[in-house]
Amino acid sequence: MEYTLEVVTLPVSDVDRAKEFYRDKVGFHVDFDGEVMPGVRVVQLTPPGSGCSVAISDNLEGLNVRPAPAPGSYQGLQLCVADIEQAHAELTGRGLDVSAPVVYAEQDGGTFMHFKDPDGNGWGIQEYRVRAEKPLRSVI
Repeated sequence: MEYTLEVVTLPVSDVDRAKEFYRDKVGFHVDFDGEVMPGVRVVQLTPPGSGCSVAISDNLEGLNVRPAPAPGSYQGLQLCVADIEQAHAELTGRGLDVSAPVVYAEQDGGTFMHFKDPDGNGWGIQEYRVRAEKPLRSVI
């Protein structure tokens, strides 16, 4: 039996603001935007090339997430890219306030940059150069 992580639910305070941020500044694709039950709107967005999406909502309790985490309380969400300099240029070109890449270790996977969404949820972006030649599935 395979178990795949395909959606991470992310708490936000303003769904429209978060949708615009992830779509326009980070470049995620909007897969779904709608009310999934009365009073519960969910927007699902997927990073380019990713098999995992984020589902944003300002009513996680309505989705039976209890206790519901506060907007901005998620830290350490991580994206991986094959070329961090190219990703940095792309993201800053869209107006994202992302830190400069920092090399913590010389081996592949040791370079990171960071940003926060409008609520303060924190993201890291890791350069993993092997992704340029080997998709995730073949590396596992």
